[in-house]
Amino acid sequence: MKLLPRKLYLTLLIPLLLLLLTVRCRETNTDGPKKVAVVISTLNNPWFVVLGESAAERARELGYEATIFDSQNNTSKEAEHFENLIATGFDAILFNPTDSEGSVSNVKRAKEAGIPTFCMDREINSLEVATSQITSDNFTGCVELGEYFVRKLSKKGKYVELLGLVGDNNTWNRSKGFHSVVDHFPELEMVAQQSADFDRSKAMEVLESIMQSNPDIDAVFCGNDAMAMGAYQALVASGKADSVMVFGFDGAKDVMDAIKDKKIEATAMQSPKQMARTAAELANEYLNGARNFSKKTPLQVKVVTQENIDAFGAYGSTN
Repeated sequence: MKLLPRKLYLTLLIPLLLLLLTVRCRETNTDGPKKVAVVISTLNNPWFVVLGESAAERARELGYEATIFDSQNNTSKEAEHFENLIATGFDAILFNPTDSEGSVSNVKRAKEAGIPTFCMDREINSLEVATSQITSDNFTGCVELGEYFVRKLSKKGKYVELLGLVGDNNTWNRSKGFHSVVDHFPELEMVAQQSADFDRSKAMEVLESIMQSNPDIDAVFCGNDAMAMGAYQALVASGKADSVMVFGFDGAKDVMDAIKDKKIEATAMQSPKQMARTAAELANEYLNGARNFSKKTPLQVKVVTQENIDAFGAYGSTN
């Protein structure tokens, strides 16, 4: 009998060993609490820290062992997490994707392994692999924010738009909602539109660079609050903080404080706590036998301004 080459043996053997390990881990996990993974795109942003911690906290309240994993905004790191979660027998994944397209394959692998995934805040470009996707109504929220933006600028002026991660659907849903309103006013001129990756430091650098050739702007529309704070820092450094209005999106604590202090003009409040708790509760329903889930679960977004700031708390309500 002719022997197969050693490399071919290894190619066939490794997947089999991984499958056996997954089955074994699931068998050994039946005696203790079931395990829920909370996979977050980055923990280098307070908003996502709240999202991750709130999801883990609610899962623990429901009786699960919960562990948080940081993908560091890196799709390769995220893929490693999923491989380890599948191999070690986690029972459900509460997931904040790094990329709407690149993350699809990770969720698909989890589904094939029998592990339900519930996306939080960010969605993926598939309705077939995640059990449900719990997101803010980004488009509608930015329609309302765009209407407020138009009123504050009295329908004219020059502005900059700072986009988030170009591979995140939230970036474009927010931008499209904003432009669905603002583009109807020809005297509102967008002098620059550039990505700052939802990052505070990068937003500061990007706006500083833009203002070198566009020093007379009237406003900055930012795709999240971290970028809004970075934009504000750039304006302070250039002596323009009192003359340029900054708009964000999230409801993060530092921006809520800045709105109170009349430094930031407005933001759109989405609640990471509500999204996280909803995801954990849906996972609990799944692990207790439910199977009928909406593929998308949108949550309402509210505009927060200097006029109504006292009615809101940072990161929204837990209810």
